[in-house]
Order: sequence, then C-alpha cells, then structure tokens
Amino acid sequence: MFALKVARRYLLSNPSQTLLLVAGVAIGVTVFVFITALIAGLAILLTEQVTGKSAHVSLEPPTRIARVLAGPDLPVESVALVSTFQRQQIRNWPMVLELLRADPRVSAISPQITGSAVLVKSEAVRSVSIVGVDPQGIDAISPISPSIIDGDGDLGADGLLIGARLAEDLGLSAGQSILLRTERGVERQLTIKGVFRTGLQSLDERVAFLSLQTARPLFVLPDGLTNIEVKLKDPNQARAMARFLADATSLRATPWQEKNTSLESALVAQGRTGSMIQAFSLISIIIGIASALVLSAYRRRSEVGIMRAFGVPGTFILWVFLLQGLLIGLVGALLGCASGYGLCIWLQGITNAAGDSVLPIAPERGGYVAALVLTTLGAVIASILPARAASKVDPLEAIQQ
Repeated sequence: MFALKVARRYLLSNPSQTLLLVAGVAIGVTVFVFITALIAGLAILLTEQVTGKSAHVSLEPPTRIARVLAGPDLPVESVALVSTFQRQQIRNWPMVLELLRADPRVSAISPQITGSAVLVKSEAVRSVSIVGVDPQGIDAISPISPSIIDGDGDLGADGLLIGARLAEDLGLSAGQSILLRTERGVERQLTIKGVFRTGLQSLDERVAFLSLQTARPLFVLPDGLTNIEVKLKDPNQARAMARFLADATSLRATPWQEKNTSLESALVAQGRTGSMIQAFSLISIIIGIASALVLSAYRRRSEVGIMRAFGVPGTFILWVFLLQGLLIGLVGALLGCASGYGLCIWLQGITNAAGDSVLPIAPERGGYVAALVLTTLGAVIASILPARAASKVDPLEAIQQ
C-alpha cells in the first residue's frame, strides 16, 4: 500500500519528533496499565480481607411471613398464621450439600448450627455466638486451626474453641472447663480445647466453636441445620450464585456484598476514580498526537500541494496522515503495555519484612487489550483533524507558500 510507505517515510524523516511522540504515547499507556493493575489489586486485597474469614454465600431458612388467605368463603381479614414456637431450620440439608458439591464454582462448604449462649465461670458471665461445625471442616470458611495459639483444634465430644480476647476476659486457657448455657436453656460442662487469635475482633471476642454433634442437643436441633456457609473460587460470582441457590433450594441466600454494602460502595467509587485517571491518560495521548500531526501537516503543505498538482486525490493524503496516527498509536501502545507490565512486576516484587508486597498490584489485570485498542483508536481519531486539513490543501496556494 503506497499510502503506508509515504506515511512511514514521513515519520522516519524526522526521527526525533517521531521518537518523542511514540515515547509520549508509551508513557501514557504505562500510566493506564499501572492504574488499572493497581485498582484491580486493591479491589482483590480488600475483597480477600473481608471475605477471607467469612462465607461468600450464606444459606438460611426462608423467612416465614403471615399471608392473607384468599377464598370465596373466607373473610378478607383471614390470615395464615406463622408459628413462633417451631424453630426455623434447614431440613433438606443433605440435598443442598449434594447440589453444592456438584457445582464447580464452590470451593468449600460448611454446614452449621449457630445460636447464642453464655459462658459461665464462677461469677464471670460472657455472651458468645456458638458455631457448631463439622470438626473435619472447621477451616472451611475461616482458617481457625492455623490461628490456634494455645491447645489444638481437636474438638471431640465436649471440646470448645474460643478466641484469645474472650479467653483473656474469662481467664481461660486450654484444658480448663467452662459451663455453657444456650439460648434454649440447655447447660453443659465443656472443656477448652484451644484458643485462637485471628486478628478479627468479631471472631476473637465473641465466637466459640464446637462440633456439630455437640451443638445438636444444646440447641435442640436433632436433624436440621440453621445455616450453610459457602466459599466460592471467585468471590465476584457470589450474587449470581446466591440467585441460583435461592431458586434451586427455596432458601434465603445472601451474598457477601449484601453484608458489606460499604465495601461495595468503596470499590465502585475506587473503580470510577481509576476510570477517570485512565480517561485523562487517553485524552493527553490524543492531544499530543493531534498537535504533532497538525504541525507536520502545516510543514508539509508544499509537498502536499505538489502531490495534489500532479493529480493525487485528497483521499490519498487523508490516508497518509491517518496511517501516521495509526502507526504512532500502535507502536506506542505496544511499548507502553510492555513497560507497564514490567513496572507492575517490579513493584509487585518489592516486599516488606513479612514477605507481603508493598503495593497490592495485580500485573495480570492491567487491561492490556483495552489499552492497546483504545490507544490505537484514539491515535487514529487524533489524526482525523490534521488529515482532513491536509487533504483539502489548495495546490496553487500551497506551492506559492
């Protein structure tokens, strides 16, 4: 294509200017990639901090609501009453567990019996949230076993795991006995098998774990479960998974986003900020390319006039300048993507004393395809104005100048 040869020759005729243009585009793309990877890394870090020790989807019994009974023989005010004596529970939990185990999106499942209780030691009384779990899956949702600082995680038939702050308040340590009185009025003497410290205050101060079989008589639930906690391979699929499970099981499915609305709002605001910075980077690229090509078109008015005098159509001139913008944008974008990826990898390798990266950056999520496409397209758009101006040059006027 002859127009491409002419465009390349124009660019190579002034290598310093072309190099500066390409470098400017590459720097803009590097900033684009860095901001995209940083925003993605921050989102991943915040999501992991919130969901790393909690479930992505929680399944609970459906809410029972009194409803109006319709019928020709019934008065309008007749309603179906809801019993407050029968405790809500998941009765078909084996079927639900089979459904979850067959789903490739699920990474861990924790059937639970939860409730309120008090721990009594002499005159000291502390209210706690009891979580009855399968002893083999105690770490399915929260990594409790690696956080044990006293004793071990072997719950057994009468074992109890408590948080470090709760243990300090009651003066307890592994091996000691404690009286547990549940909300159902059932009491039992249990043994502290282990004390954990997760760093999460809500866990360390108010939660105690015991085995599922031990929890059943304490909360008078011989068959059912109070909730099923689910971990997903991708936390971002929690909403879709919750909708699927609600339809498939008729249970109340709550994704982690609904329990952390403030975090979700912060992530949305963070994403908008990153988009604005990316937009300004693209605008600066477009302005730089447009101004350089306008100057180039003005300097080459005499050459364009000679070509037009020889009968070269205006569309050819138009293509020459458009292809210049395309080449500048494409080469600059490729170099910028490569340098941006290298910068992200380098920053990711800078770690603190604990071995964690100083910057929560995700090099694999730098938006390289978007940067390449948007920059190349922006460069072509930036060249439209100078290209149209050059294609409309009057041959006689241009030669006289």
